[in-house]
Amino acid sequence: MPTDRPQGRPASSEGQDLGPARIVIADDDKLHRDTLAIALRSAGHAVEAFEDGQEAVDRVAQGGIHLVMLDVVMPRLSGLEACRLLKGMSSEAFLPVMLVTGKTDAASRIEGLKIGADDYVCKPFDADELLARVGAMLRLKRMHDHLASERQKLERMSVVDEATGLYNYRFLNARIPQEFKRAEKMHEPFACLVADIDRLRGINEAHGKGAGDAVIRGVADTLRRSARDGDVVARYGGEEFLLILPGTHFAGAVAMAERIWRECSEMLVDHEGRKMRITVSVGASLYPSRDIRTKEALLRAADAALVQAKREGGNRICVYQQQGYIFTPVSGARVVGPPSTAEPSPTTRDPWGKKPV
Repeated sequence: MPTDRPQGRPASSEGQDLGPARIVIADDDKLHRDTLAIALRSAGHAVEAFEDGQEAVDRVAQGGIHLVMLDVVMPRLSGLEACRLLKGMSSEAFLPVMLVTGKTDAASRIEGLKIGADDYVCKPFDADELLARVGAMLRLKRMHDHLASERQKLERMSVVDEATGLYNYRFLNARIPQEFKRAEKMHEPFACLVADIDRLRGINEAHGKGAGDAVIRGVADTLRRSARDGDVVARYGGEEFLLILPGTHFAGAVAMAERIWRECSEMLVDHEGRKMRITVSVGASLYPSRDIRTKEALLRAADAALVQAKREGGNRICVYQQQGYIFTPVSGARVVGPPSTAEPSPTTRDPWGKKPV
């Protein structure tokens, strides 16, 4: 398809013009260096010229370069040595490197190609051939960058929940065994929280699925803000979220559960001008404990604790540890408690009022 974008202007993976291609050239011969720079600039490229390979390597290390052209014979650092360094700088990004050699210097061309050079130009060069080879290298880089970008998108989509931006169930299946194995090896505590949005179905029925989606996103954002560095927050199901808390003991897990409960109960979810208050129930389990010896048992215990919290009316926390203990935290002077048909919150008697599951 024809395009009016200048030859020297690369495009992003979406086709957006990103400006002139930035090319680094290195040649200790000023005449050759200037001639090469003039030819490239006349084609619309942005050129930075240096006298030796070390200066070129240092500039490339700063980033933002699309192509490097190196004279083979230079003081301090030759083109071959510079090429070897550049090709070893990153295994992820593709940076095309072209060698500039004499027509009779076949050995240098072969050696350069062996160590990773992508093409070469012979001196004295033909301007049309030079620009054609440079254009081919830039097209190759654009294709590589586009494929790399698409691969990153696919990798992200495979482990991230699209609706919330949190990790998804697939990611959890890989991460939980890693964290549990580490906790076993290091003899460290390990906690797991499962948070569930109370009465989300009623919100969907009363206000539409869009309102329910807004609530899910709001809770996801709250969980993300509440998490510490090293914690993992993931969407566990339709309205359920799972938090992995490495190195977290009983008190730390309860503090995190209370923070989540409080911040969710205090936030207002805005949907089409409607302000909605919501509550969450949280189930927590901890390793090591008497009944939890495996990662499967840890997840089952967290789920069981959540079920018990919902059975007790929701809007509360259940911690599974040997026996289950359930309580409803207090937010200031206001208790956001269960419906009036449920029994009174244990916090009216004891903030850690014990109730066997």
